Amino acid sequence: MEFPFDVDALLPERITVLDQHLRPPARRPGTTTPARVDLQQQIMTIVDELGKASAKAQHLPAPITSASRMQSNRHVMYVLKDTSARPAGKGAIIGFLKVGYKKLFVLDDREAHNEVEPLCILDFYIHESVQRHGHGRELFQYMLQKERVEPHQLAIDRPSQKLLKFLNKHYSLETTVPQVNNFVIFEGFFAHQHPPARKLPPKRAEGDIKPYSSSDREFLKVAVEPPWPLNRAPRRATPPAHPPPHSSSLGNSPERGPLRPFVPEQELLRSLRLCPPHPTARLLLATDPGGSPAQRRRTR
Repeated sequence: MEFPFDVDALLPERITVLDQHLRPPARRPGTTTPARVDLQQQIMTIVDELGKASAKAQHLPAPITSASRMQSNRHVMYVLKDTSARPAGKGAIIGFLKVGYKKLFVLDDREAHNEVEPLCILDFYIHESVQRHGHGRELFQYMLQKERVEPHQLAIDRPSQKLLKFLNKHYSLETTVPQVNNFVIFEGFFAHQHPPARKLPPKRAEGDIKPYSSSDREFLKVAVEPPWPLNRAPRRATPPAHPPPHSSSLGNSPERGPLRPFVPEQELLRSLRLCPPHPTARLLLATDPGGSPAQRRRTR
């Protein structure tokens, strides 16, 4: 892929690594560039054109690789240039490989969910005119050494049939683990993955379950005494040895005890005369000595 500017001067190495900053690499000593040339803008142009070519080759509706996407994500892009073909002395681009780490929920062989963050192959493109010349393997092998990963540890985002054949031919990756998302992982992916195990709290015995809640409440532990007179225990009435007879009259009339025998009037008066006078009556008699005998009798 050719560009109107000097690619060989912009990318001095055969394989250039670009991150989200899209800064041009260090230039070789002795090389000069025309004044007022924005090198970063040239880098962005290369990234945009490579993304469009990859989307066209994979029949995608829109490019998945662009300068704006690179700047908004922490992805790494490996760009391979052709040093032998120098049209007009400006060099050319062969292809690129974009990778990045992503948090995924993948299924293992037992169909258990695992939360992992592997290195993912996000986009891979080699120009049609130079395919089947070993450039793809060269670029892929350089990425594996740079990232220090094995091929079976990678997750591939929506791989094409060409990419699956490429991985099977050069790295013997054939058996895949079925997933519910668009990523493809191969057998041996979980060989070096150690997802953190989530420890569940131990199950309580049935006798330890409290009726209110699992947390201890202090106010349930302390017995609060009710205010007076509710705090006084009710007295239990002792039942009589011989219960009184119930009244046969209707209504809720109170029960009465047995009546005393009738006392004649003469005997009652005789008992009143024999009773000693009350202290108050003596005081009245002392203060009123001239009282009539009837009044004294009534006072007594």
